[in-house]
Amino acid sequence: MRVREVGVVGAALLLVAACSAPTAPRAQAGAAADGACVQPQGPIGAPTPTTIDVIEQAYFCILGSYYSGATLDARTLLIAGFTALTQELDRAGRDVPGATMPALSGDRRGDWAAFEATYRTVTAQVPDLRDRLADVTLEAVVAALGDDHAGWTHDVSRPPDSYSGDGYDLGLQANVYAAQAHGTRAGAVAPLFVTSVPGGAAQAAGLRPGDVIEAINGSAPFIDGNPTAAIAALYPQYPQSAPVQLQLQRPTTGRRWSVTLRPGSYPRDLDALRVVTSRTVDRTVAYVRMRGFASDSANRVLDAIRRLRTGHALTGVVLDLRGNGGGSPQEAIRLVSAFVHGKVTAYQCTADGRCEAMHTDDTVALLGLPLTVLVDRGCASACEHFSSAVKDLHAGTLVGTRTAGVVSGPKAGYLLANNTMLSFPSRHHLGPDHEVIDRIGVAPDHRVAPTPKDAAAGLDPVLAEALSLLTA
Repeated sequence: MRVREVGVVGAALLLVAACSAPTAPRAQAGAAADGACVQPQGPIGAPTPTTIDVIEQAYFCILGSYYSGATLDARTLLIAGFTALTQELDRAGRDVPGATMPALSGDRRGDWAAFEATYRTVTAQVPDLRDRLADVTLEAVVAALGDDHAGWTHDVSRPPDSYSGDGYDLGLQANVYAAQAHGTRAGAVAPLFVTSVPGGAAQAAGLRPGDVIEAINGSAPFIDGNPTAAIAALYPQYPQSAPVQLQLQRPTTGRRWSVTLRPGSYPRDLDALRVVTSRTVDRTVAYVRMRGFASDSANRVLDAIRRLRTGHALTGVVLDLRGNGGGSPQEAIRLVSAFVHGKVTAYQCTADGRCEAMHTDDTVALLGLPLTVLVDRGCASACEHFSSAVKDLHAGTLVGTRTAGVVSGPKAGYLLANNTMLSFPSRHHLGPDHEVIDRIGVAPDHRVAPTPKDAAAGLDPVLAEALSLLTA
């Protein structure tokens, strides 16, 4: 499966750069080996097949520019790549006797030379599989970083109506987010249940919030409390079209039944497309939902609060960041700066411990209102930058469940020679107290976890707790 960069916000934030892309790969190996990343010149063409020279380019670019590339054991990348190569040969029933991992010494250039020689010998014996073998090898090299902000984008096709705002999936959202389901975020907790039904096949089949998903394509979503790979089927990506069978139980009636849903396009509600929506609660609290830290989103949040403040004596702000997949760190800084000045919101650090402080933007006017922030496992990246700053700087109170733990560092993109995109962070993110957030997440001050019963009844215990804290 090719690694993809998913989401409008994430795509908008991709910084396009390039590892050196020579017309004569062998002559250019020196530039690639130095990990040089430069801005591409001219338009980007259509992707071409991946080759061993492209893999080499990615390998040395990672070692030269990834935030821990200087200290990384490069053998882990090569072993992962060779493992994927042999597994693909086996799956195709075409294993090659000479497909044996060469001895590696720890010398990056020498190990690459040994890897490349074996790779060329093996793939020459299965020329019809060469393109696929190159793809899985490069995917595995990147995946070996174990970094949620690292990826290789090969196929960037979209469903035909995606630019009009239509959704493409089964038409449901569960309490385990898509990124958790695909194994990139931890923290999934049983039971698995439907939290919303925005449309599509799920709506047509009569699914409702609160319905518990007991099996997916015949497999349990949790075993001994641990999530299984079956959950990923809930979130197909275009052009996946295989039907998904669900075994469901409705707690309110005790009914059990099976339904088969097929992925497809469907129109999404306009509110779901808005990055920022707002309203007053009990005429005294500003409730603002923020779905991503997109360009100018901080200003939109602050403008919304100011509008709600007109004619109302607001006593506080509830900022709902549940499901907020992140975006621009600059927007996170601007937003937290409306609640605290003169502070460090985060640090961006290199592997050798040199850190650059990210300060509040004190040109942003302080709102002077108490703040509660709603968070969950869908709050990732820039959302965690903001949440950790709010917590560490005592700028507000976090309510909900622990955040995603997906904030390794600001991501940059590098164009490879075959017009595919490699992306990873060049610096590592730490919280205001120099704490590691990546893979750990930010713990809420008040933990509140919704249940299937809450979803079925249309209740929001997280919001209710936040409001009680503001009015206490």
